[in-house]
Amino acid sequence: MKKWLKILLVADAFMYLAAGMFEPIYAIFVEKIGGDILTASGAWAAFTFTSGFLIWLFGKWEDRVKHLEKMIFLGYALRSCAFLGYFFVANKFHLFAVQILLGIGLATSLPAYDALYSKLLSKGRFASEWGAWEGVYMMVSAAAAITGGAIANFFGFKALFLVMFASSLVGLFASTSLFSKGFRKSVKF
Repeated sequence: MKKWLKILLVADAFMYLAAGMFEPIYAIFVEKIGGDILTASGAWAAFTFTSGFLIWLFGKWEDRVKHLEKMIFLGYALRSCAFLGYFFVANKFHLFAVQILLGIGLATSLPAYDALYSKLLSKGRFASEWGAWEGVYMMVSAAAAITGGAIANFFGFKALFLVMFASSLVGLFASTSLFSKGFRKSVKF
């Protein structure tokens, strides 16, 4: 596996670690801020619709972008801001705003990430290298679910959001490796 593919995997793993700590217990948090089932489903719909529509739109535009690594970085930065934003959520309106920001961040980075990851695949190793991404995602999600639940249970949601933010910053900073001259030389655009 190429060095740059490993860097992408590590960066994304920390972003998914951040997200995965909260997703399984999201509804519990919504209830704690005074929301109900409709708040939880509505805010999740705001995230998924925003990200879905913008992934489609940004995907078309990012086909013409020469620096996909910058889109990944920008998306990771927006997602990091959203993870920190959860710390300040006090009501359902704040939650909707954070979910929309998270959707924008995901939509900014995901098409660029997939395109860049695809460009870096080794010839003849497509299944194993995509399998590496899928495997990392599932294993990180499992670890994140347990970790997030434990942190929220013992230290509260505020502590969880700070840990999520810290994890996302590791992913964000790992993605800056893609700005090196060595990376640009190794990837044909």
